[in-house]
Amino acid sequence: MSDTSIVRERPETSPQPTPHSPGRLLEPLLNQLGKPGRRAFVLPKLDVPAAPLEKLLPADLIRREPVPLPEVSERDLVKHYMRLAHLNFSGETNFYPLGSCTMKYNPKVNEEIAGLAGFAKVHPYTPDEGAQGILKLLFELEEQFKEILGMDAVTLQPAAGAHGELTALLMAKAYHAAQHKPRHKVVVPDSAHGTNPASAALCGFDVVEVKSTTRGRASVQELKAAISEDVAVFMMTNPNTLGLFEEDVVEIAKLVHQKGGLMYLDGANMNALLGICRAGDMGFDMVHVNIHKTFSIPHGSGGPGGGPVGVKSHLKPFLPGPIIVQEKSAYRLVSPGPSSIGRVRSFFGNTGALVRAYAYIKALGKEGLRRVSEGAILNANYLKALLKGVYPIPVDETCMHEFVASAAQTKSAYGIKAMDIAKRLLDYGFYAPTICFPLIVEEALMIEPSETESKEVLESFAAALIAIAEEAKNFPQKVKGAPHRMPVTRLDEVLAAREPNVRWRTGA
Repeated sequence: MSDTSIVRERPETSPQPTPHSPGRLLEPLLNQLGKPGRRAFVLPKLDVPAAPLEKLLPADLIRREPVPLPEVSERDLVKHYMRLAHLNFSGETNFYPLGSCTMKYNPKVNEEIAGLAGFAKVHPYTPDEGAQGILKLLFELEEQFKEILGMDAVTLQPAAGAHGELTALLMAKAYHAAQHKPRHKVVVPDSAHGTNPASAALCGFDVVEVKSTTRGRASVQELKAAISEDVAVFMMTNPNTLGLFEEDVVEIAKLVHQKGGLMYLDGANMNALLGICRAGDMGFDMVHVNIHKTFSIPHGSGGPGGGPVGVKSHLKPFLPGPIIVQEKSAYRLVSPGPSSIGRVRSFFGNTGALVRAYAYIKALGKEGLRRVSEGAILNANYLKALLKGVYPIPVDETCMHEFVASAAQTKSAYGIKAMDIAKRLLDYGFYAPTICFPLIVEEALMIEPSETESKEVLESFAAALIAIAEEAKNFPQKVKGAPHRMPVTRLDEVLAAREPNVRWRTGA
């Protein structure tokens, strides 16, 4: 099928792929906006006796000269930051098809719920009797995750997915030590997320990699050769980073368990499994959940996150504490047993994130969660079908929530790499998919539309990628020089990482 025929088959009502951007905007620094004497606010007159700073602070902490802060009005301050905000791509303003990251739209009602005073203002040292509401919510959230994951116990302590991996691997290490059979190896597929081998190494394990089959799945034969009684854990992502379901997972679990090892599921791709299949039913002993990917909390920006970990009953004694228990109609925090790995973080630091996840699950219910995954799977397969024939799909099978295309063909024919395509997409108003990952695919374009995008948006995104493929053929320099309509043009990524320069340069 030709490039143009795909575009012609799109409904007439679908958005057309026209390059779009606010254009090159040279926003001045606040220092350039300010004038002496301007203020964003005015403090009231002092209503206590004045005292010189020398009496309040040590002399070595007092500046000899005032800090040269900008002097701007409130109006100029607001306009400045609003203009900067509008230059950003975001999940609220753009399509964000970052594969594996699951950058879907999160309902704003959950922000309102997390901001309720009873949740937002609870103090970490509030006695149990004064925190019954939040303790009940967290207890019920654990019960919800137990059901969703098919696990016997859950801890909400980990602050992120990788932290969940670390917590689970520490429990695995403690479990094997308790059996008086300490083990030293963790096995991961070659398509694993980079955090898997990193977490294993951080726990002191040796990492063994197994190759994937030509169909993009973990190789049972490779695993048979790698598995031994010194293997503590086999870490698997299912669906994997190619967006494919690991069909041999039950057989793999049997092989690992026969050798006394544990099965661990990286829950990064949980958005494809809700209400369809559960980690515990597939043979996993441990699993973490990235709630910023699946359960409606803000993604990134360094804010509080969550990586709950679910375990089967034989690992329950090793859970970190404190643990929430229900006694009659009351909830308490209790210390874990002697086998616990201990506290892995402050207990209340990410409560706001957990409240959002609770609200999301309660609002959707069992059937709603299943529809989330069904929508994500349908969107991914539809988008893959639109791009098929223009961008090669290394493993062209029915995918789950995401798929991986390749820019290797445009690279070899026209010198246009995945990075060039990603930069050109910005001119079309779309954020780029994940590129160059997984490493087993050359010039990978890892695309995840999520369930929150409409059919029209998917068609418009596909049309943009098809248009870029045509540009690569007819106007390669136009693609190589992209982006053209952003506040800045192509940056040297390597130089920017090694020698960041954030100074403003007029006309840059």
